[in-house]
Amino acid sequence: MEFKAGRIAALVGGVVDGDPEVCVNTFAKIEDARQGAITFLANPKYTHYIYTTGASIVLVNRDFKPSEPVRSTLIRVDDPYAVLSVLLEYASQAMTPAPVGVEQPSFVAQGVTVPDDAYVGAFAYVADGVRLGRGVKIFPQAYIGHGVEIGEGTIIYPGAKIYHGCRIGARCIIHAGAVIGADGFGFAPLPDGSYHKIPQIGIVTIEDDVEIGANTTVDRATMGSTVIGRGTKLDNLIQAAHNTEIGRNTVIAAQAGIAGSTRIGDNCMIGGQTGFAGHIRVGDRVKIGAQSGIPNNVPDDARVMGYPAVPERDFARQAAYIRRLGELFARVRALEKSENK
Repeated sequence: MEFKAGRIAALVGGVVDGDPEVCVNTFAKIEDARQGAITFLANPKYTHYIYTTGASIVLVNRDFKPSEPVRSTLIRVDDPYAVLSVLLEYASQAMTPAPVGVEQPSFVAQGVTVPDDAYVGAFAYVADGVRLGRGVKIFPQAYIGHGVEIGEGTIIYPGAKIYHGCRIGARCIIHAGAVIGADGFGFAPLPDGSYHKIPQIGIVTIEDDVEIGANTTVDRATMGSTVIGRGTKLDNLIQAAHNTEIGRNTVIAAQAGIAGSTRIGDNCMIGGQTGFAGHIRVGDRVKIGAQSGIPNNVPDDARVMGYPAVPERDFARQAAYIRRLGELFARVRALEKSENK
């Protein structure tokens, strides 16, 4: 599919600076783009590429002022990166197949209603008591357990497993290999050194517009519900333990681990490989650097990193001190030698 610059600008509320008739049919990074591609400039570190890129169209900020001639047609917008995400969404919808119906072989329990615009792929299993919203897509080899509720427009990708009783909201995306509702890690130690399994009788509640990455696991609650709030995005390979509560519009990068009964607030940004102790509270709008360890509560609006996590400025100061340790030890040794003479 081809789109002209003028049409793209009208779609995203931008202004064309150049040829409104130029066409594009693909996306590319600004440093690699060739004729027929659209790209964007959002990070100032990449500004020099705008003078050498082969892209036909570049999305730029409205106030961008080139220091030399630019060959590409520019579309000036408020936020190039945000506009690119909108265009990618349009392209994805156009390119992604929208299957409907129930493929065979698959299993859909008697009494389960599959809406006319929904899809159940081959080798998928849909248990009794499941409720499916309009437009739900369940791809091959997915498992939907007894009594699960899935809201309209939600996509369950191949091999995802939704255990019994869990509730998935509307317009969610559950990627391949994700497991929603496995037992929480609850075991009581016994006098003989063995462990007695504590039944996990709660569920998982995933609110609307949530995305769960590939091979991410969200454990069911011991009692009550593990909750993933509306609009939250979890990357691949994340572990959210039983009775965890994650607020709205929070993003968590890959390999983070969240221990049981931890509460994370709204609009947080959490880097990869961050580990959370159990039974702590992380406030709203918190930003946590990658590989941080969070052993205690974190207040609203904090910016922390490190292990154990400390305020960003303290971490930067500690890192500077560590880099100078070699120099410091050398000076101490020199002083010791001079004193011993």
